[in-house]
Amino acid sequence: MMDPKLTRRAFSAALLAAPAVLSGKQSSLETRVRIDTNRINGQIDPKIYGNFTEMLGRCIYGGIYDPGSPLSDSRGFRKDVLKAVEELHVPLLRWPGGNFSSNYHWRDGIGPRDQRPARLELAWGTLESNEFGTDDFLTYCEQIKTEPYLCANLGTGTWDEAQQWVEYCNFPGKTAVTELRRKNGREQPWGVKYWGLGNEMDGPWQMGHRSAEDYGKFALEAAKMMKWTDPTIKLVAAGSSNFGPNADWVGWNRTVLQYLKDHADYLSLHTYVGNSQNNFAEFMASTLEVTDRIKVAEGIIQAATANSKRKIYIAYDEWNVWYRARGEGKEKGREILEEHYNLEDALVIAMFLNTFINNAQIVKIANFAQLVNVIAPIFTSKNGLFLQTIYYPLQLFASNSFGNSLELSVEAPTYSTQKHPAVPYLDISAAFNQGTLVLNVVNRHATEALPATFELEDKQFAGAFEAAEVNGPDSKAENNFDSSPVKTVTKSTDASGTRLRYTFPPHSFTMLKGKLG
Repeated sequence: MMDPKLTRRAFSAALLAAPAVLSGKQSSLETRVRIDTNRINGQIDPKIYGNFTEMLGRCIYGGIYDPGSPLSDSRGFRKDVLKAVEELHVPLLRWPGGNFSSNYHWRDGIGPRDQRPARLELAWGTLESNEFGTDDFLTYCEQIKTEPYLCANLGTGTWDEAQQWVEYCNFPGKTAVTELRRKNGREQPWGVKYWGLGNEMDGPWQMGHRSAEDYGKFALEAAKMMKWTDPTIKLVAAGSSNFGPNADWVGWNRTVLQYLKDHADYLSLHTYVGNSQNNFAEFMASTLEVTDRIKVAEGIIQAATANSKRKIYIAYDEWNVWYRARGEGKEKGREILEEHYNLEDALVIAMFLNTFINNAQIVKIANFAQLVNVIAPIFTSKNGLFLQTIYYPLQLFASNSFGNSLELSVEAPTYSTQKHPAVPYLDISAAFNQGTLVLNVVNRHATEALPATFELEDKQFAGAFEAAEVNGPDSKAENNFDSSPVKTVTKSTDASGTRLRYTFPPHSFTMLKGKLG
């Protein structure tokens, strides 16, 4: 058992040294969580519930944009997809990539559609029509009431190309570039605040791949010109994405910040996980590595900004479960990366979000990859759509978990895996906002219902709590066009005085929400 005095932040570090608790006795599987609403990790930024759309597969074409379909509106936007996206409450949407952005020239995607040039698309092996471009994407963002996040081409692109994209979108005056915007039907600036300084530039798979020093020098000049055009924008430096055995991701981040610490506002991290070995217990522990990466990056940021008043945060702007639709022969063409998700994938998604909340002091942006069809929560056909299992935790978090991230004191039983000697059976985060407490709990146990007691140290429970549970008949349950065995089911549970006791079903994600007195 863990020392009950351990805080949530210290708990993660102590896991490496803690002995595993493996017992079938119910008493040994009891979790105790103590809550003081004055103990705060940081303010939860709603942008951690962002999403990502890439010019890839059927994400845009046949996903959010499907002109000629009886299901689409006059602009070509799929109305059923619009409704599902709006109910997902996406606060920030990244585009056009991803790998695609490293050879994307934004001028190809503006103006009359029938005059836009078709280009050979090298990242994903397709022909890009450029039918969907900057103004189309920004119109979509206005429709779904989300902020856009554009990723500039720092692969094959140039400094002035990146600068002029900011000018096209944001500059109010009359220039040759802004007159193009007006000619294309947009008088007022779009006001795009968030801009990426390239994508995954540490990866050899990237067009325009550079060393950390070369990228830092190149991105610095782009950053200067972009911010001189609009000083209000926020820039995301391309941090580590290559976690291969020979990759120096720590050195990459450190070097990049040496160059960009006075101009970048965020450092990006990317992580995809999977269950290719079909090991449920190991898969349930995969987000522990995300915590480690965040902590290391936070330390690098603190060192880089030690003598500065500027704040740099983490943008985890690509993350997901992705392994079935991955590898040679699965990443070229139009219908690619179409992962079909099950319940265990949804649990990992919930634990990613728990991790972001528990590190709210440094993680201020996160973009789930991606929105429709391509490793996505929404899956379409010509006749309709269905919501994948992963849709439901994304929706619950983005609709409810706001305010302060609370630093919890946790005493929890653990289990061991080959990679991780001590993994807590319950993965927990807490958000407190204007008297409302939200507890997000994943039960990593495949077969046992696990009891937990939540104890308030500075307040009292003011009545019944709502329990929203995402679960299914087994961990491999999938949704499809014909049935949805995995979805959100709500009920209520009693809460009085300073204690709330709840038993979490096996292989489940549960959100408990209620008022404190």
